Amino acid sequence: MSKRRKYSAEFKREAVVLTRQPGVSCRQVALEIGINPNLLTRWRREAETGKDTAFQGAGTPRDQELMRLKRELSRVTKERDFLREAATYFAKGSS
Repeated sequence: MSKRRKYSAEFKREAVVLTRQPGVSCRQVALEIGINPNLLTRWRREAETGKDTAFQGAGTPRDQELMRLKRELSRVTKERDFLREAATYFAKGSS
């Protein structure tokens, strides 16, 4: 089972702007940027109906902070593991 891809609000807005160019269809833009044409059509509809509220996301600030902290923890853990492996490598080399 594949993970659901998430797109930033900026990406969605830019994709919708591309569909508003003359002589360009939603399907054509969607295929060029690598998304499903139905998804882009839905984004366009959302942007037209809720001008200010489009693409704000469903998460709360607490959820966003939690995700940021998880990403940071993952990064720091990888750095720690790398440094541990490097120290082990150099300790073996000096013996």
